[in-house]
Amino acid sequence: MIEVSSLSKRYGNHLAVDDVSFSIKKGEVVGFLGPNGAGKSTIMNIMTGYLSLTAGSVSIDEFDIIENPEEAKKRIGYLPEIPPLYTDMTVKEYLYFMYDLKKVSFPKKPHIEEIVRLVKIDNVYNRLIKNLSKGYRQRVGIAQALIGNPDLLILDEPTVGLDPKQIIEIRNLISRLGKNHTIILSSHILSEIQEVCERIIIINSGKIIADDTAENLSKNLSDDHTLSIRVTGTEAEIYKILSSVSGVKDLRFVGSKEAGTVDYIIEPKENCDIRAAVSERLTERKKTILSFRSNEMTLEQIFLRLTDAADKGTQLFTKATPKTETEEKDAPKVKVDLESGEATVGEATLPEKEDK
Repeated sequence: MIEVSSLSKRYGNHLAVDDVSFSIKKGEVVGFLGPNGAGKSTIMNIMTGYLSLTAGSVSIDEFDIIENPEEAKKRIGYLPEIPPLYTDMTVKEYLYFMYDLKKVSFPKKPHIEEIVRLVKIDNVYNRLIKNLSKGYRQRVGIAQALIGNPDLLILDEPTVGLDPKQIIEIRNLISRLGKNHTIILSSHILSEIQEVCERIIIINSGKIIADDTAENLSKNLSDDHTLSIRVTGTEAEIYKILSSVSGVKDLRFVGSKEAGTVDYIIEPKENCDIRAAVSERLTERKKTILSFRSNEMTLEQIFLRLTDAADKGTQLFTKATPKTETEEKDAPKVKVDLESGEATVGEATLPEKEDK
């Protein structure tokens, strides 16, 4: 659907985009993340034909944005950070104007009315745009991007300046649109990207520093794939119960934060999801789970670690890369013998827990 190859953009001596390459398949919802001035909007503007490029190429559905701009642009719906609205028009007048401007072949009235219903602006259809709230203006901006039913939607900061309720409404709308369109979404709201996007491209200083799913980025940036649990009971009895669960590789008692409860960190065996088994085993033994969560990195931690490393001149990776056999071999091991109940850390041996 989208091919960006060796893309660069200069403003005088400033290199805003530096040899960027990526591809996006039809139907993908991809998030662009990066600090201010990273080059996200510049890349989007080049992809839509709004800005020229210095080097490289961009093709939309195999049509080059420079050599076949009309064919490429027919397949793009674009919402810039500041929606291109004519505020002295009514919503209806503006959408009809955009329809004519785009030379759409669909029947005008039913096509626009369908879009209006989809983005839920039918109740302001005949109002002047200048009298609309920021949230409704964003919706009108998305509506104009949908005119012509383009395969690709490029949305640059669609929720900027909105209140929490409006953000949720726009986020839900983008999720619905993602069922029928390829979407590129730029946002500073990390939770928004994580909820809506299947894949994340992180850009810093004009370069791609990571390109993968949030889950894979977390797995490959963090050595911590453990689970934290807080459960009612004593240290020894919970140790014994958890040790009996198939798939548990290591257990570590980390204290008691609430009366009558204990906290453990559980390390599962590789590629083993033990959450359901742990829950079932504890429930069988009449134990109450008060909290149970993964310790993998959040998207915010991923973003900060990658951009900080890039600012220091260190690129961690651009694609998820599994550990080599040597790395796995050299990594410190913590093992639990589930038959004897003994846990070993290096040379040390932890004896089986006894009831106190």
